[in-house]
Amino acid sequence: MQYFKRLKKEFSGYSASAFAGDVMAGITVSAVALPLALAFGVSSGATAASGMITAILAGIVIGLLSGASYQISGPTGAMAAILVSLAAAYGMNGMLTAGLISGILLILAAVFRLGRLVAYIPSPVITGFTSGIALVIALGQIDNFFGTVSEGTGVAEKLISYTSLGFKPHLFTVLFGVLAIAIMVLWPKKWNAKVPGSLIAIIVCLILNMVLSPEGVAVVGEIPRTILSPDRLRLTNIPFKDMGALISPAISIAALGMIESLLCGASAGKMKDEKLDANQELIAQGVGNILLPFFGGIPATAAIARTSVAIKSGQRTRITGIVHSLILLASMFLLSPFMSRIPLSALAGVLMVTAWRMNEWHFIKYIFRNKLKFPIIQYLVTMIVTLFSDLTIAIIAGVVVSMILYVVQSNLNIAVEKADKTVIFRLSGILFFGSQEKLLESITENTADAEEVVLDFAGLAVFEDSVSGELHTTIASLKESGKTVRLEGLAGKIAAQAERAGITELVKK
Repeated sequence: MQYFKRLKKEFSGYSASAFAGDVMAGITVSAVALPLALAFGVSSGATAASGMITAILAGIVIGLLSGASYQISGPTGAMAAILVSLAAAYGMNGMLTAGLISGILLILAAVFRLGRLVAYIPSPVITGFTSGIALVIALGQIDNFFGTVSEGTGVAEKLISYTSLGFKPHLFTVLFGVLAIAIMVLWPKKWNAKVPGSLIAIIVCLILNMVLSPEGVAVVGEIPRTILSPDRLRLTNIPFKDMGALISPAISIAALGMIESLLCGASAGKMKDEKLDANQELIAQGVGNILLPFFGGIPATAAIARTSVAIKSGQRTRITGIVHSLILLASMFLLSPFMSRIPLSALAGVLMVTAWRMNEWHFIKYIFRNKLKFPIIQYLVTMIVTLFSDLTIAIIAGVVVSMILYVVQSNLNIAVEKADKTVIFRLSGILFFGSQEKLLESITENTADAEEVVLDFAGLAVFEDSVSGELHTTIASLKESGKTVRLEGLAGKIAAQAERAGITELVKK
């Protein structure tokens, strides 16, 4: 079985020093995960305890079964944005049941090898729903941040409800929220790699709340010292009457889980030079999300922030994820009396900064600075639909808009020629988001032993804007590995696009 072969290779030559590296990386990741687990648990419409349970179990179960050595899974902001309206409409049992169904759907996606479909979602669409989710997270924290009250399940309903309920911020509540934001923003980046600003923000706000004990400040509340939540799903309380209505949100949860996990794996895989087994990852996410509801955990997915921290901290194997979970478990048992006093507005401040940082600002600036009309339309449509609808509809809308805008098929022909240590890729047809994966895979497969790589664009009819970022990254990676890269056949619009994307300049360096 491929999974066991991967494990054997991963732990081949495993030593005490490698274990020490995994332990240190696990400790670092747990410092990042702790405040986020609490915050995402609350913002999902569940509890801080649910967030902790999710981070603990996902780190162990999904981490052990993962399709790569580096994936760290747990609650995420994107998932919380979907769950909060679901919890408001169907309660905790409804949300957990949808999570259970999503786990089954993820395993089915692995069986039918649907993970490859993620490669066909255009970059502007992914960036658009990421920005939309960031807005949902930030706007969803208004009540916790200001100490106000709203009604409704969606963003629009809650904002409109302030006109009738009024908007009266609570002074100390707001001060805790502002303090958390200030600490995260001002915390030096070089320190953040070892001790995250979010953790410092939570600790400072907790100490001040315990010392000052101001009236009217909402806090996290009791965190049970158990990984079996009293609110967990049981076979006897599954809401079968709502099952039909829960299918659609379950599809959204599964779709987000698949997209986030596979994109995280692709990004982190480049950092560690290790390819993700997409189908095995979907099985891991599926099994984890089937088990989590029966402990009271919310749906989980791989998290790029925690995963990248692990890799940068010296992670070697999936032991890192297990260590991070054990430290969170110890924190839950030892520190729960203190964590229960954390102001909700401090967690809201952490989430607002996290939401801001979720946005892919480099790509957003790129498409607007260069006035790339098609990617801008894709981005805005997906973001707006995500904000006022759900993820599944947003992705469908983004992809449909992409198809309408381009009205082309994935028609890219690649002729590979090899001579000595030189590999030439002669491209003809259309290079756009639907065909970029074909080119990138061909480059990866054929350049391992090459000293010079030539990209011949002479036969290209279309070089679409949203491919530029991935191609730029691939060429930069080739150059960093010591290979020479040359471009040939550039003319007219194709040359202008390569120039605008910075590819021509990159090759000259």
